[in-house]
Amino acid sequence: MARSTARADVVIVGAGVVGAATAYFAAASGLRTIVVERGSIASGTSSRCEGNILVSDKEVGPELELSLYSQRVWREDLAEHAHLWEFESKGGLVVAGSAGSMAGLAALVEHQRELGIRAEMIDGNAGLREVEPYINPALVGGAFYPDDAQVQPLLATHHLLKLAIAHGAELHTRTSVHSILTDHGRAVGVDTSLGRISAGAVVNCAGPWSGEVAALAGVHLPVLPRRGFVLVTEPVPITVHHKVYAAEYVGDVASSDAGLQVSPVVEGTPSGTILLGASRERVGFDRSFSAEAVARIAASGLGLFPALRDVGVQRAYSGFRPYCPDHLPAIGEDARLPGLWHAAGHEGAGVGLSVGTGKLLSQALRSQPTDLDLTPFRPERLEGLVAA
Repeated sequence: MARSTARADVVIVGAGVVGAATAYFAAASGLRTIVVERGSIASGTSSRCEGNILVSDKEVGPELELSLYSQRVWREDLAEHAHLWEFESKGGLVVAGSAGSMAGLAALVEHQRELGIRAEMIDGNAGLREVEPYINPALVGGAFYPDDAQVQPLLATHHLLKLAIAHGAELHTRTSVHSILTDHGRAVGVDTSLGRISAGAVVNCAGPWSGEVAALAGVHLPVLPRRGFVLVTEPVPITVHHKVYAAEYVGDVASSDAGLQVSPVVEGTPSGTILLGASRERVGFDRSFSAEAVARIAASGLGLFPALRDVGVQRAYSGFRPYCPDHLPAIGEDARLPGLWHAAGHEGAGVGLSVGTGKLLSQALRSQPTDLDLTPFRPERLEGLVAA
């Protein structure tokens, strides 16, 4: 049987949350859009994360600007759909265990406020306990970010794709991409297990596997997996009202260290369970269980909430964050191969940044001015870079 040939304006490789958001905004803008996914919807990183939409953990720079933009897209452009993915504006509490950490946090907050981020410094443990009654009494203060939010990432991915399909997009799961089609130095489509798809633009949204997709076109894109574990407790009688994490978490997010790093992150869920994280390590696509990572996460979580000491852990799961060496995602057309676009390397911020990324790409794909300058995210900046 002859293999079929399809045509589209845009073919998106990857049906995680970034691919889903890109598909939605592209299709809603009138572009003929096809999404191909070698597994199932959200079968990669998007099914193994917490669904964070944070501004509190971003240092001043392009990623913070993208985060603020994405917040507006979640809260304004997509407001009518918020119930579909359980959007919860729960707020974030960043805590400090020493005077030095408190001083560093205060400096970060001052810079963030200059960009319009809402943040309130909390001096002393008494103030912390008004926000989180079970917080460790040894902590000296913190900062509260009312705009930190969360969605259910599986629901967000599935419903963004449903909305894209309602605008005419096509979705093909269990479909592998064998090669990127080129013609006269330009990407013009993909060859897949279902056949060829001709397109004016190929958008690489393959998460931690984006480097492999780029390599099909002979392009170097140093997006690597960074493994992280999350612990889920049994339902507990205490309540953690916000996402709570140590001030050191911001530095760990920005670190390039390949070794195991653990900084405490604790939050409650509507079902009464508690989620504990976060670990980071570059071990390739090794999915094996790490007793060391899990033990350190549990211990660090107790440092924030000692009341959890006798609570049982139901399960632990891991996922791979798509890591870029300079800690900025690649977003936009690749100057090394016109027609090839990337939306990859968001690391642990992919859910939060997905809708901003998708909207900006839909503007760029139609040769329109983008709401945010994409120059800092240009893919070709990564040429020659390797993970430190």
